[in-house]
Amino acid sequence: MKQAAVIFAMSLGLVLGSVALAKSDDPQWSSESSFVKPSKDELKKKLTPDQYQCTQESGTERPFKNAYWDNKADGIYIDLVSGEPLFSSIDKYDSGTGWPSFTKPIEKTRISTKPDLELGVQRTEVRSKSADSHLGHVFDDGPTDKGGLRYCINSAALKFIPLSQMKEKGYGPYLFQFAKTLRWEIATLAGGCFWGVEELLRLQKGVVETEVGYTGGKSNDPKYTEVKTGKTGHAEAVRILFDPKKTSYEEILKFFFKLHDPTTKDRQGNDVGSQYRSSIFYHSSEQKKVAESVKNRVELSGVWKKPLATEIVPAAEFYRAEEYHQKYLEKDPGGYTCHFVRDLKF
Repeated sequence: MKQAAVIFAMSLGLVLGSVALAKSDDPQWSSESSFVKPSKDELKKKLTPDQYQCTQESGTERPFKNAYWDNKADGIYIDLVSGEPLFSSIDKYDSGTGWPSFTKPIEKTRISTKPDLELGVQRTEVRSKSADSHLGHVFDDGPTDKGGLRYCINSAALKFIPLSQMKEKGYGPYLFQFAKTLRWEIATLAGGCFWGVEELLRLQKGVVETEVGYTGGKSNDPKYTEVKTGKTGHAEAVRILFDPKKTSYEEILKFFFKLHDPTTKDRQGNDVGSQYRSSIFYHSSEQKKVAESVKNRVELSGVWKKPLATEIVPAAEFYRAEEYHQKYLEKDPGGYTCHFVRDLKF
């Protein structure tokens, strides 16, 4: 991936002690190949008669007599057949119909729709994208302030993953959606190759989840093959979800100024290009104020002998990077990194 072969190795004990991969039988949220529809025989063994009828024969369960119509817990709903994430509790509401109702899917690409004339009237059927499970129907009588749609879904087509289990079961990236609900905060930082930056930040106290991606550029939905040329203007960045009751934005930024060299413009180690720039992407006026204060403190301390090149700019659209980049050094402890923590005082 990178231009250099020079590696600043981390402590082996630290790396091995931090590895906590999801169990092999847990579905992985963004690995499309894992959202596979089992064979008909396997499904008949795996599913109850009601679940099989609903998902495979376009059946409808009884209202008010199903698992999730009145479920108010935080979490996400996945396809019972394949594990593909479909809906979030954030978008769930009580429609009074007796079936789980949502104002929108967790991502538009996770579902498909098609006309349904089986009852002699025009309806729109909703199916899961990967396993093609019948889920229910979508109607235009939903809350007007939320887009006006009502996704009426069978509980028998879903499996609920509570918020407390989302990370261990491979759905950690969707925790970012709950930031406002749970009063968590998001920090977005760029400091060179995002592999090493993420690996060090994800281990910090109070960090709930991290993901790497591209931000601050000119094009929409960039891919690594484009970003690596340096022509899109995007930075390789890390998005950090953290609990302010356990850490603070200030503490995260102080650590950020220790894990990379903030004096080299458009460069980190032997990685050269604007995609490797040092940047703080603030999400609020308060974050901007804290970022300027921390940067000024670091500058005045003199721990870095050259002027800081770190830019402080408003947060822009964040595009999640390809799955093989996510938590790369957790999956491959011997992989490339030019990042390490300096013993600095400021």
